[in-house]
Amino acid sequence: MAILKFSASAVAAQIAHARACKTFLPNWNVPVDRPALILIVGNGVHLRSNGIDGTTTRIVTTEQADPSFAFADGMNPFRDTDWMAQRRMAFRDLTGQFYTDILDDVQVLIDRGQGAIRLATDGQSVRVFVRRASDYLIGGTYDVPSGLGGKFRVILKDACDSFAIVQNCGNCEDFDAMQPYRVPLDALMELDDRRVA
Repeated sequence: MAILKFSASAVAAQIAHARACKTFLPNWNVPVDRPALILIVGNGVHLRSNGIDGTTTRIVTTEQADPSFAFADGMNPFRDTDWMAQRRMAFRDLTGQFYTDILDDVQVLIDRGQGAIRLATDGQSVRVFVRRASDYLIGGTYDVPSGLGGKFRVILKDACDSFAIVQNCGNCEDFDAMQPYRVPLDALMELDDRRVA
């Protein structure tokens, strides 16, 4: 799981472009009849409009990028020298395009004055991620998915806006003896959170 951070003003420009268009790029050869944002993982990681405006074909490709696209922090090939390493940490060797359904949710955050847009992605889905590290209680107890369909009870040791350091606590003795480990920040579930692990 990766959390990507984008400039809200750059994303707003892509949304404005999409909304100004009357025709849109297809989604896997399926026609699209409404504005959307596409996440591209390739030459950098960026969000772009799905609109076709007549002045350019704006063909989606992982090989090309335009400086006007909304690039994820640290993954801009026009500005960041280690963008490939950052992209690899977030996506391993995965590249491609993701047609998203986040445009309206992102617009709400922009309208509220958010300076940055944060997205969580697992390589299969992309969703808006609103919570920040300061929303979690250091020393608090949370659940995290185990990776085998269950979940572990953990104590939060530290957090930044993309991941958390946790220590197993309240599970079986062998699991609780494990060293602290890192999980994506959005993997932390409040104890009364009913999300499926």
